[in-house]
Amino acid sequence: MSASANAHLIGRVGSVLRALSAVNEAGAATSHLARATDLPRPTVHRLLSSLAEEGFVDRDRRTGRWFLGPELYLLGQTAGTRYDVTHHARASVHRLAAKTGESAFFSALRGEETVCLLREDGDFPIRSFVLYEGARFPLGVVSAGLVILSFFGDAEIDAYLERTDLTGRWGEKHSPEAVRARIARTRRDGYAVNPGLVVEGSWGMAAAVFDRAGQSAWALTLTGIETRFRPERQPELGALLLHEAHALTRTLDTTDHTAGL
Repeated sequence: MSASANAHLIGRVGSVLRALSAVNEAGAATSHLARATDLPRPTVHRLLSSLAEEGFVDRDRRTGRWFLGPELYLLGQTAGTRYDVTHHARASVHRLAAKTGESAFFSALRGEETVCLLREDGDFPIRSFVLYEGARFPLGVVSAGLVILSFFGDAEIDAYLERTDLTGRWGEKHSPEAVRARIARTRRDGYAVNPGLVVEGSWGMAAAVFDRAGQSAWALTLTGIETRFRPERQPELGALLLHEAHALTRTLDTTDHTAGL
């Protein structure tokens, strides 16, 4: 097999594993993963069967649904010593949930997506479930992805928006012009606001956490229903997010880790 064919195969395997991780603990049918990866169903089934032989995925014999396998857990435990920063972020997520009553999150930049790593719910009884641990979104969509993208350089933002079509799945409110307008507001305020653009009535706000090189690599987020994110409350929530994001940036700057996942 040629080098290009190998690279193509690895890309397909990566797409299947990422799609499987996005379904959280529910598992997924082969047909769902085929749709999510835009690959033929027989191809996805062959990839999953090969991955299962190595322990990278597992299949429930009763339901036929696929899950991430035990070998990935073992590899993740080993990789975590180099990449995991969630133990540093956990205290910030807890304080945000406790002080606001909303759901608080910590997400990481991975490629051109954000991946949610931590969630803690506050005491307000109505929740938003757009974000959950393992959820992935393209940069510029949820508030975490918007705030991380906003602190890229202008040339990086332009190149990303030129090669990425966010409107196909997320609608015209994610056109390049609309995203750029939200980037401008985010840079002005220091924090990002998602006014129910993914799920109507479900709002989010986020602040960026920076790595040692000064690059936006993570985000702290608050989500909840629209009435809890009215304009008069946004500065208060934004200040809390920025305080925790600055504190976490300082903490990560003094620890030995590699940016991202």
